[in-house]
Amino acid sequence: MNKFRAFVIVLVLISFKGFACLNGDTKVLKNGVQVYVDYEGIVPHGHEFFTEDFPKIITELDKLYKKTNDIDYLSDKGYLLILQKKYQEALKLYLEIEKIKPNRYSTASNLGTLYELMGENKKAYEWIKKSIQLNPESHKGSEWLHLKILETKVKKIENVTGQFFINESFGLEAVPKTKLSKKALEDLEKALYYQLNERITFIKPKDKVISILLFELGNIAIINKDYLSASQIYELSKKYGFQEELINKRTILCYESWMHYYASKAEELEMEKGGSFRLEGYQIDAVVISLIVVSSFPEFIDLLYCSFSKIKKG
Repeated sequence: MNKFRAFVIVLVLISFKGFACLNGDTKVLKNGVQVYVDYEGIVPHGHEFFTEDFPKIITELDKLYKKTNDIDYLSDKGYLLILQKKYQEALKLYLEIEKIKPNRYSTASNLGTLYELMGENKKAYEWIKKSIQLNPESHKGSEWLHLKILETKVKKIENVTGQFFINESFGLEAVPKTKLSKKALEDLEKALYYQLNERITFIKPKDKVISILLFELGNIAIINKDYLSASQIYELSKKYGFQEELINKRTILCYESWMHYYASKAEELEMEKGGSFRLEGYQIDAVVISLIVVSSFPEFIDLLYCSFSKIKKG
Protein backbone atom coordinates (compact mmCIF):
# COMPACT_ATOMS: atom_id res chain seq x y z
CA MET A 1 0.00 0.00 0.00
CA ASN A 2 1.28 3.45 -0.90
CA LYS A 3 2.55 5.00 2.35
CA PHE A 4 1.26 8.47 1.49
CA ARG A 5 -2.24 7.17 0.83
CA ALA A 6 -2.14 5.15 4.05
CA PHE A 7 -1.06 8.25 5.97
CA VAL A 8 -3.91 10.29 4.49
CA ILE A 9 -6.43 7.61 5.50
CA VAL A 10 -5.17 7.60 9.07
CA LEU A 11 -4.94 11.38 9.21
CA VAL A 12 -8.53 11.77 8.02
CA LEU A 13 -9.76 9.20 10.53
CA ILE A 14 -7.95 10.83 13.42
CA SER A 15 -8.91 14.39 12.49
CA PHE A 16 -12.67 13.76 12.52
CA LYS A 17 -14.50 16.07 14.86
CA GLY A 18 -17.28 14.86 17.14
CA PHE A 19 -15.71 11.39 17.42
CA ALA A 20 -17.75 10.27 20.42
CA CYS A 21 -20.83 8.51 21.72
CA LEU A 22 -23.20 9.62 24.47
CA ASN A 23 -23.15 6.60 26.76
CA GLY A 24 -21.18 7.83 29.77
CA ASP A 25 -22.07 9.02 33.27
CA THR A 26 -25.30 10.93 33.84
CA LYS A 27 -26.47 13.56 36.31
CA VAL A 28 -30.00 12.99 37.62
CA LEU A 29 -31.52 15.48 40.04
CA LYS A 30 -33.58 14.55 43.09
CA ASN A 31 -36.79 15.21 41.14
CA GLY A 32 -35.79 12.71 38.45
CA VAL A 33 -34.74 15.24 35.80
CA GLN A 34 -31.67 14.12 33.85
CA VAL A 35 -29.48 17.18 33.39
CA TYR A 36 -26.64 15.77 31.33
CA VAL A 37 -25.01 12.67 29.94
CA ASP A 38 -21.29 12.30 29.28
CA TYR A 39 -19.55 10.87 26.26
CA GLU A 40 -18.20 7.36 26.66
CA GLY A 41 -14.47 6.75 26.57
CA ILE A 42 -11.61 8.69 28.14
CA VAL A 43 -11.63 11.82 25.97
CA PRO A 44 -13.04 14.61 28.17
CA HIS A 45 -15.59 16.67 26.25
CA GLY A 46 -17.36 18.26 29.22
CA HIS A 47 -20.98 17.57 30.08
CA GLU A 48 -23.59 17.48 27.32
CA PHE A 49 -26.62 19.18 28.85
CA PHE A 50 -30.07 17.97 27.82
CA THR A 51 -31.95 21.08 28.86
CA GLU A 52 -31.35 24.71 29.66
CA ASP A 53 -34.84 25.31 31.05
CA PHE A 54 -33.29 25.67 34.48
CA PRO A 55 -35.71 28.30 35.91
CA LYS A 56 -38.64 25.90 35.41
CA ILE A 57 -36.74 23.05 37.09
CA ILE A 58 -35.73 25.34 39.97
CA THR A 59 -39.38 26.27 40.56
CA GLU A 60 -40.25 22.58 40.77
CA LEU A 61 -37.34 21.91 43.17
CA ASP A 62 -38.51 24.75 45.44
CA LYS A 63 -42.03 23.28 45.57
CA LEU A 64 -40.73 19.80 46.36
CA TYR A 65 -38.48 21.14 49.13
CA LYS A 66 -41.41 22.96 50.77
CA LYS A 67 -43.47 19.78 50.50
CA THR A 68 -40.87 17.29 51.78
CA ASN A 69 -38.26 19.37 53.63
CA ASP A 70 -35.63 17.23 51.83
CA ILE A 71 -32.41 19.25 51.64
CA ASP A 72 -31.33 17.46 48.45
CA TYR A 73 -33.84 19.53 46.49
CA LEU A 74 -32.18 22.74 47.68
CA SER A 75 -28.74 21.36 46.91
CA ASP A 76 -29.80 20.55 43.35
CA LYS A 77 -31.21 24.06 43.03
CA GLY A 78 -27.79 25.44 43.97
CA TYR A 79 -26.16 23.27 41.31
CA LEU A 80 -28.46 24.70 38.64
CA LEU A 81 -27.74 28.23 39.84
CA ILE A 82 -24.03 27.54 39.35
CA LEU A 83 -24.70 26.31 35.81
CA GLN A 84 -26.50 29.61 35.14
CA LYS A 85 -23.48 31.47 36.59
CA LYS A 86 -25.64 32.96 39.33
CA TYR A 87 -22.76 32.54 41.74
CA GLN A 88 -23.81 34.94 44.51
CA GLU A 89 -27.29 33.43 44.67
CA ALA A 90 -25.83 29.92 44.74
CA LEU A 91 -23.33 30.91 47.45
CA LYS A 92 -26.05 32.32 49.68
CA LEU A 93 -28.08 29.13 49.24
CA TYR A 94 -25.23 26.71 50.00
CA LEU A 95 -24.15 28.64 53.08
CA GLU A 96 -27.75 28.45 54.27
CA ILE A 97 -27.79 24.70 53.59
CA GLU A 98 -24.61 24.36 55.65
CA LYS A 99 -26.37 26.05 58.58
CA ILE A 100 -29.48 23.86 58.25
CA LYS A 101 -27.55 20.61 57.87
CA PRO A 102 -23.80 20.94 58.54
CA ASN A 103 -21.05 18.70 57.19
CA ARG A 104 -22.77 17.42 54.06
CA TYR A 105 -20.22 16.31 51.47
CA SER A 106 -22.12 17.76 48.51
CA THR A 107 -22.36 21.16 50.21
CA ALA A 108 -18.62 21.29 50.89
CA SER A 109 -17.77 20.10 47.37
CA ASN A 110 -20.13 22.55 45.66
CA LEU A 111 -18.92 25.44 47.82
CA GLY A 112 -15.34 24.56 46.85
CA THR A 113 -16.21 24.57 43.16
CA LEU A 114 -18.26 27.75 43.54
CA TYR A 115 -15.53 29.68 45.32
CA GLU A 116 -13.03 28.59 42.65
CA LEU A 117 -15.31 29.85 39.87
CA MET A 118 -15.57 33.13 41.78
CA GLY A 119 -11.77 33.36 42.01
CA GLU A 120 -11.62 32.93 45.80
CA ASN A 121 -9.08 30.13 45.70
CA LYS A 122 -8.13 30.01 49.39
CA LYS A 123 -11.75 29.45 50.40
CA ALA A 124 -12.12 26.96 47.56
CA TYR A 125 -9.09 25.03 48.83
CA GLU A 126 -10.47 24.80 52.37
CA TRP A 127 -13.90 23.61 51.25
CA ILE A 128 -12.52 20.99 48.86
CA LYS A 129 -10.17 19.82 51.61
CA LYS A 130 -13.17 19.48 53.92
CA SER A 131 -15.13 17.58 51.26
CA ILE A 132 -12.31 15.04 50.98
CA GLN A 133 -12.35 14.56 54.75
CA LEU A 134 -16.11 13.98 54.62
CA ASN A 135 -16.01 11.56 51.69
CA PRO A 136 -12.58 10.61 50.26
CA GLU A 137 -14.07 8.28 47.64
CA SER A 138 -16.55 10.67 46.09
CA HIS A 139 -16.02 11.98 42.56
CA LYS A 140 -14.37 8.61 41.92
CA GLY A 141 -11.67 9.40 44.45
CA SER A 142 -10.31 12.23 42.30
CA GLU A 143 -10.67 15.26 44.57
CA TRP A 144 -7.02 14.99 45.63
CA LEU A 145 -6.24 16.24 42.12
CA HIS A 146 -8.70 19.11 42.50
CA LEU A 147 -6.84 20.06 45.67
CA LYS A 148 -3.47 20.03 43.82
CA ILE A 149 -4.92 22.32 41.15
CA LEU A 150 -6.11 24.75 43.80
CA GLU A 151 -2.72 24.58 45.50
CA THR A 152 -1.07 26.01 42.37
CA LYS A 153 -3.53 28.90 42.45
CA VAL A 154 -3.20 29.62 46.16
CA LYS A 155 0.61 29.45 46.07
CA LYS A 156 0.70 31.15 42.64
CA ILE A 157 3.07 28.54 41.20
CA GLU A 158 4.11 29.73 37.75
CA ASN A 159 6.16 26.98 36.08
CA VAL A 160 3.96 24.10 37.12
CA THR A 161 4.49 20.66 35.58
CA GLY A 162 2.43 17.54 35.16
CA GLN A 163 4.63 15.79 37.70
CA PHE A 164 3.58 18.33 40.34
CA PHE A 165 -0.06 17.41 39.83
CA ILE A 166 0.14 13.63 39.51
CA ASN A 167 3.47 12.81 41.20
CA GLU A 168 4.56 10.84 38.14
CA SER A 169 6.64 11.49 35.02
CA PHE A 170 6.18 9.56 31.79
CA GLY A 171 9.62 10.53 30.51
CA LEU A 172 10.86 12.70 27.67
CA GLU A 173 11.08 10.10 24.91
CA ALA A 174 8.56 9.77 22.10
CA VAL A 175 7.14 6.68 23.81
CA PRO A 176 5.86 7.47 27.33
CA LYS A 177 6.89 5.03 30.06
CA THR A 178 5.83 4.37 33.64
CA LYS A 179 6.64 2.15 36.60
CA LEU A 180 3.12 2.47 37.99
CA SER A 181 1.13 -0.72 38.45
CA LYS A 182 -1.81 -1.39 36.16
CA LYS A 183 -4.23 -0.55 38.99
CA ALA A 184 -2.42 2.68 39.91
CA LEU A 185 -2.36 3.77 36.26
CA GLU A 186 -6.06 2.99 35.90
CA ASP A 187 -6.91 5.01 39.02
CA LEU A 188 -4.81 7.94 37.75
CA GLU A 189 -6.53 7.81 34.37
CA LYS A 190 -9.96 7.90 36.02
CA ALA A 191 -8.97 10.82 38.26
CA LEU A 192 -7.58 12.84 35.35
CA TYR A 193 -10.62 12.15 33.19
CA TYR A 194 -13.10 13.05 35.92
CA GLN A 195 -11.43 16.32 36.89
CA LEU A 196 -10.81 17.34 33.28
CA ASN A 197 -14.37 16.57 32.24
CA GLU A 198 -15.66 18.79 35.05
CA ARG A 199 -13.26 21.64 34.28
CA ILE A 200 -13.79 21.59 30.52
CA THR A 201 -17.52 22.02 31.17
CA PHE A 202 -16.88 25.41 32.79
CA ILE A 203 -13.51 26.55 31.40
CA LYS A 204 -12.92 27.21 27.72
CA PRO A 205 -9.50 27.44 25.99
CA LYS A 206 -6.92 28.48 26.75
CA ASP A 207 -6.01 27.22 30.20
CA LYS A 208 -2.51 26.12 31.22
CA VAL A 209 -3.53 23.65 33.93
CA ILE A 210 -6.07 21.90 31.70
CA SER A 211 -3.56 21.70 28.85
CA ILE A 212 -0.98 20.01 31.11
CA LEU A 213 -3.44 17.54 32.59
CA LEU A 214 -4.74 16.65 29.12
CA PHE A 215 -1.18 15.94 28.01
CA GLU A 216 -0.70 13.55 30.93
CA LEU A 217 -4.02 11.82 30.19
CA GLY A 218 -2.91 11.39 26.57
CA ASN A 219 0.33 9.81 27.78
CA ILE A 220 -1.64 7.22 29.76
CA ALA A 221 -3.76 6.48 26.69
CA ILE A 222 -0.61 5.72 24.68
CA ILE A 223 0.73 3.45 27.42
CA ASN A 224 -2.60 1.61 27.22
CA LYS A 225 -2.23 1.49 23.42
CA ASP A 226 -5.40 3.53 22.94
CA TYR A 227 -3.88 5.60 20.14
CA LEU A 228 -7.13 7.00 18.81
CA SER A 229 -8.10 8.49 22.18
CA ALA A 230 -4.52 9.66 22.76
CA SER A 231 -4.44 11.58 19.46
CA GLN A 232 -7.74 13.31 20.26
CA ILE A 233 -6.63 14.18 23.79
CA TYR A 234 -3.33 15.62 22.51
CA GLU A 235 -5.20 17.78 19.99
CA LEU A 236 -7.42 19.04 22.80
CA SER A 237 -4.33 19.71 24.93
CA LYS A 238 -2.85 21.86 22.15
CA LYS A 239 -6.17 23.66 21.81
CA TYR A 240 -5.93 24.54 25.51
CA GLY A 241 -2.42 25.88 24.99
CA PHE A 242 0.12 23.06 25.45
CA GLN A 243 3.17 23.95 23.33
CA GLU A 244 6.02 21.58 24.22
CA GLU A 245 7.51 19.75 21.23
CA LEU A 246 7.10 16.39 22.97
CA ILE A 247 3.36 16.46 22.30
CA ASN A 248 4.02 16.57 18.54
CA LYS A 249 6.37 13.58 18.74
CA ARG A 250 3.77 11.58 20.62
CA THR A 251 0.99 12.64 18.25
CA ILE A 252 3.08 11.34 15.35
CA LEU A 253 3.53 8.11 17.30
CA CYS A 254 -0.27 7.79 17.41
CA TYR A 255 -0.53 8.29 13.64
CA GLU A 256 2.23 5.77 12.96
CA SER A 257 0.58 3.22 15.25
CA TRP A 258 -2.70 3.59 13.38
CA MET A 259 -0.90 3.19 10.04
CA HIS A 260 0.67 0.01 11.35
CA TYR A 261 -2.72 -1.23 12.56
CA TYR A 262 -4.37 -0.71 9.18
CA ALA A 263 -1.40 -2.18 7.33
CA SER A 264 -1.52 -5.32 9.48
CA LYS A 265 -5.28 -5.66 8.94
CA ALA A 266 -4.76 -5.30 5.19
CA GLU A 267 -2.13 -8.04 5.30
CA GLU A 268 -4.52 -10.31 7.21
CA LEU A 269 -7.20 -9.80 4.57
CA GLU A 270 -4.66 -10.36 1.81
CA MET A 271 -3.64 -13.67 3.34
CA GLU A 272 -7.22 -14.94 3.44
CA LYS A 273 -8.24 -17.25 0.60
CA GLY A 274 -4.72 -17.43 -0.76
CA GLY A 275 -4.15 -13.72 -0.98
CA SER A 276 -7.16 -13.07 -3.17
CA PHE A 277 -7.95 -9.75 -1.46
CA ARG A 278 -6.01 -6.70 -2.62
CA LEU A 279 -6.81 -3.02 -2.88
CA GLU A 280 -5.52 -1.49 -6.11
CA GLY A 281 -4.29 2.08 -6.25
CA TYR A 282 -7.51 3.54 -7.66
CA GLN A 283 -9.51 1.71 -4.97
CA ILE A 284 -7.37 3.22 -2.22
CA ASP A 285 -7.87 6.65 -3.78
CA ALA A 286 -11.61 6.02 -3.69
CA VAL A 287 -11.40 5.11 -0.01
CA VAL A 288 -9.51 8.32 0.76
CA ILE A 289 -11.99 10.47 -1.18
CA SER A 290 -14.92 8.69 0.48
CA LEU A 291 -13.48 9.30 3.93
CA ILE A 292 -12.98 12.99 3.20
CA VAL A 293 -16.52 13.37 1.83
CA VAL A 294 -18.09 11.43 4.70
CA SER A 295 -16.22 13.58 7.23
CA SER A 296 -18.54 16.43 6.22
CA PHE A 297 -21.42 14.63 7.95
CA PRO A 298 -20.73 14.62 11.74
CA GLU A 299 -23.82 12.59 12.63
CA PHE A 300 -22.72 9.74 10.39
CA ILE A 301 -19.20 9.91 11.75
CA ASP A 302 -20.48 9.67 15.32
CA LEU A 303 -22.41 6.53 14.39
CA LEU A 304 -19.43 5.11 12.53
CA TYR A 305 -17.07 5.74 15.42
CA CYS A 306 -19.44 4.25 17.99
CA SER A 307 -19.77 1.11 15.89
CA PHE A 308 -16.02 0.95 15.31
CA SER A 309 -15.28 1.36 19.02
CA LYS A 310 -17.60 -1.52 19.89
CA ILE A 311 -15.95 -3.72 17.25
CA LYS A 312 -12.51 -2.87 18.65
CA LYS A 313 -13.65 -3.70 22.19
CA GLY A 314 -15.02 -7.02 21.00
